Amino acid sequence: MAELISVSSFDRDDVAARKQYPSDENFQSDLLERVSRTFALTIPQLPPALYSVVSNAYLLCRIVDTIEDEPTISGAKKQYFCRRFVEVLDGTVNAELFARELGGVLSNRTPAAEHDLIRGLPRVVHISRNFSSSGRQAVQQCVRTMAQGMAQFQLSKKQQGLETLEDIDRYCYYVAGVVGEMLTSLFCLYSPAIAQQREGLVKLAVSFGQGLQMTNILKDVWEDYQNGACWLPRQIFVEEDFELRRLARRENPRQFQRGIQRLIGVAHGHLKNALSYTLLIPRQEVGIRNFCLWAIGLAVLTLRKINRHLDYTDGNQVKISRVTVRGTVLVSRLAVRHDRLLKLLFAGAGSGLPRTPIATAYSPAQGGAGALDKAV
Repeated sequence: MAELISVSSFDRDDVAARKQYPSDENFQSDLLERVSRTFALTIPQLPPALYSVVSNAYLLCRIVDTIEDEPTISGAKKQYFCRRFVEVLDGTVNAELFARELGGVLSNRTPAAEHDLIRGLPRVVHISRNFSSSGRQAVQQCVRTMAQGMAQFQLSKKQQGLETLEDIDRYCYYVAGVVGEMLTSLFCLYSPAIAQQREGLVKLAVSFGQGLQMTNILKDVWEDYQNGACWLPRQIFVEEDFELRRLARRENPRQFQRGIQRLIGVAHGHLKNALSYTLLIPRQEVGIRNFCLWAIGLAVLTLRKINRHLDYTDGNQVKISRVTVRGTVLVSRLAVRHDRLLKLLFAGAGSGLPRTPIATAYSPAQGGAGALDKAV
């Protein structure tokens, strides 16, 4: 582990946090519960051999999200912190120095749980170094690609939205598609039977991530705008005779609703690919299937609620209830081994939603400097 810096209030907090948890698993589980109720629900369904590494990967990715979401620092500063975090993972920058530097610029508009995540960053990074070299490589490649891509988008972030549907595709790739690629690598490392399906899974992995991310973008459009960001594609809304700058007045006319419906169709198409991805996982891998199915089910039901309340002007108006979450969990558990039934359930949950077919071999970006240049 990196050499400790001189003791300060930050260090005392971090040492206290280390003493509070009897194991790394307890430490990660508590952080996960506090920063994401959804993933705190789904990740524990994974087999024990995957639980720790996927929890750690999520927390590392959430650190990048915390940098992206902090509204009081500039795009250039966010790019700096993303680059430095990659260097922390590579071992060339001291994790505790970085955590103190980043924690010092986070405002009270960043949730308290994420402040705690940044205080615990050194331990999260240390845990990641205990995984197998292949597992660690998959996680670090994901976080590196995410940090580089999101930093580039932050430099060009505008409240009037992204230019085209291709731009939102690339944004979703860096935010979520790379996570689908990482999970596929980890699943294949875990199970030889899953590895036999690698080719099909790789083709669908990015689409899976995009379906989930587009659902979040649609749900959170008003909150994102208040924080100075809009990830909707202007092209779609101009075609519907709506300018996204009108969101400042919280206008939600029929033209805006038609644009939202078109994006619901795209997200729905990606989630259909996500189901195809899940059905490639062997039936005996109940935990991995549930991990995927619960995320898909909650996303489809969120799209359905948005589609029924197209006049929404706040994400809370289209947030699904806890009863709905519990029902999704129960139904998925009962149907998890039955592919035909799962297809019928997906069709029923998405009944009435627009759906745009998405190519099964889907990837808007292949990584690397060239793809990053195209992203902006």
